[in-house]
Amino acid sequence: MKSPSGRRRKAVATHRPAATHPGFLTLAALLVVASLVAGYLVLDRTSNTQPTASAGDSKKASADAAKEPAWDGKTHVLGDGSTSYTGPQTGRLKPVRLKPGEKPPQFVVFSWDGALQGDDGLFEHYRKLGEEYNANMTFFLTGIYLLPKSKKDLYSPPQHPVGSSAISFPTDEHIRTTLEQLGEAWKEGNEIGTHFNGHFCGAKGGGFWSVDEWKSEIDQFYKFVEHWKTNTGYTDIPPLPFDFKKEVAGGRAPCLEGQANLLKAAKTYGWRYDASSSGDFQIWPAKKNGLWDFPLQALPYDGGKYQGLSMDFNFLANQSDGEPEGDPAKYPQWEQQTLDAYMAGFNRVYYGSRAPLFIGNHFEEWNGGIYMRAVDEVIKNVCTKKGVKCVSFKELSDWMDVQSPATLERLRSLDPAQNPDWSTVVK
Repeated sequence: MKSPSGRRRKAVATHRPAATHPGFLTLAALLVVASLVAGYLVLDRTSNTQPTASAGDSKKASADAAKEPAWDGKTHVLGDGSTSYTGPQTGRLKPVRLKPGEKPPQFVVFSWDGALQGDDGLFEHYRKLGEEYNANMTFFLTGIYLLPKSKKDLYSPPQHPVGSSAISFPTDEHIRTTLEQLGEAWKEGNEIGTHFNGHFCGAKGGGFWSVDEWKSEIDQFYKFVEHWKTNTGYTDIPPLPFDFKKEVAGGRAPCLEGQANLLKAAKTYGWRYDASSSGDFQIWPAKKNGLWDFPLQALPYDGGKYQGLSMDFNFLANQSDGEPEGDPAKYPQWEQQTLDAYMAGFNRVYYGSRAPLFIGNHFEEWNGGIYMRAVDEVIKNVCTKKGVKCVSFKELSDWMDVQSPATLERLRSLDPAQNPDWSTVVK
């Protein structure tokens, strides 16, 4: 597969599909522990029984989230000049606890794996679309996208040779344009998270990494971002306008693998959520190992006959057997199927439980860009609706942290399409 920048992308550098072609799994199959993709992704409904945060935990988390270092109104350049502190981020949702009987907002999170500004300009496109439709998003940055290929030996991936990667290193020009987009995205209120570095999946990938190996991957991610000036030698680009270690609050693992050990590692960095699980129904999130678990979700597909994972690669896998350039004659049909699935998932919870909707995509022009166009339409259709808040995962974490644990527990008991008497849920 080729990325939009023209770089060859290896097949392992994408997420596993949620089901195999030609059809998605049936709803009945999702109600049991179903082994997907040769036992790779498992769907169940355990989120209702996951441990929840205590009142003390929520108060502490919300207090920590509200803390901002004192700012004197000046830019403080950090380290080698790659990053800086320019004051608290503006344009973010202010978290407020629900009043008794109040219907929750309908949160929608659009997240992007890789966050490279390629030749197609998709990073910039979604920044501008977000501004136009009042949508903050989460951009998961891949660390090596700020590392020149000439310096690839600075990367020591767990269980792989020094300087290796399952995806291509960026061109020098793409490093420049990505840095520009990262800075502008943050200024506009968007979140910058992590997609880690080398995108290793399968054998010797994240699913086989120890806690210490995940820590090594995370440390190197920070290092590449905090030392891009040293590594590139660029002196004509301003530092990123935020303190990177303080801003990163979570990420999504390549191929959604290795969450168990990743969560153990992530806690030591003060992260607040993880988006590396998959296949859950549209249920209000719970915490895993102290972090909010924000999974990709099972959405109605083909009129509700099947349930499909809420990510572009899942549709690609089922519509064109994972080939990035399928039959062009089928593009209109596939685009409509994708849009319909997203909207069916949205409508199910918007008129039901109000559980957040999570959509995870890549900056890719697979099948003629149909998945990008489908997301464009979702943004335009839903982010302007009454009661809808299109936010980042970080903003959702802020909001979840200030809610009553008892209210969150009752929200988790709702079926996605259930429209309850809110006075019995929010007390």
